[in-house]
Amino acid sequence: MFRHRSLQKELLDADDIPSADLFQNLRELDFINHWLGGYDISFNALKRILEKGRRYALVDIGCGGGDTLKRIAAWNRKTGFDIELYGVDLKADCIAYAEENLKNSGVTLICDDYRNTYRHLAKVDIIHACLFCHHLTNAELVELVQFALSNRAILVINDLERNPVAHYSIKTLTRFFSKSYLVKNDAPLSVLRGFKKKEWLEILQQSGATRFSVRNKWAFRHEVIVYGNAD
Repeated sequence: MFRHRSLQKELLDADDIPSADLFQNLRELDFINHWLGGYDISFNALKRILEKGRRYALVDIGCGGGDTLKRIAAWNRKTGFDIELYGVDLKADCIAYAEENLKNSGVTLICDDYRNTYRHLAKVDIIHACLFCHHLTNAELVELVQFALSNRAILVINDLERNPVAHYSIKTLTRFFSKSYLVKNDAPLSVLRGFKKKEWLEILQQSGATRFSVRNKWAFRHEVIVYGNAD
């Protein structure tokens, strides 16, 4: 079960999720991500690539309810980097939730496929994907990396490691504490759709990336940074 990525689609990937169910799912995912330290992986990755005195445009793809952007905005106010924040998501309900969630935050939201980002924005310096990539096939991930490379954007990925401890732990926790059928189904499944480090290395090699890093992080995550290839 853990040797290969699961091909089973998560319930969250359906198009007809009732809004109330989706919103409950988003609230619980933020809670889980926060208490397991998931956001810190993104903060630390950004700290490694950002420079003081330079202005950046960062777009969070598959931004969902905007919780990652909300956390990055709060982190940025403390660290003092100069970042314009944007969020892109295909689901209109997610964008509606995020608009309320991110009210007065200065974040700009776009309801569209991430591949249409440059129809809305002239320039993006950083493409950030937190818990988005495990929803994609390997071929779609190669496309994502190539999208970032072709647009000269740094790609920062924060996603799940496929690990039996992570799988059974989150399955037990959500069974007893979650009120969302989406979370109960998708949280353990998302681990099965996660990655081994060698799989990331294969994806990056297939995409043509030459400047990148892949690091194992707590708890059962990977930090992937693709810097773009030298000319």
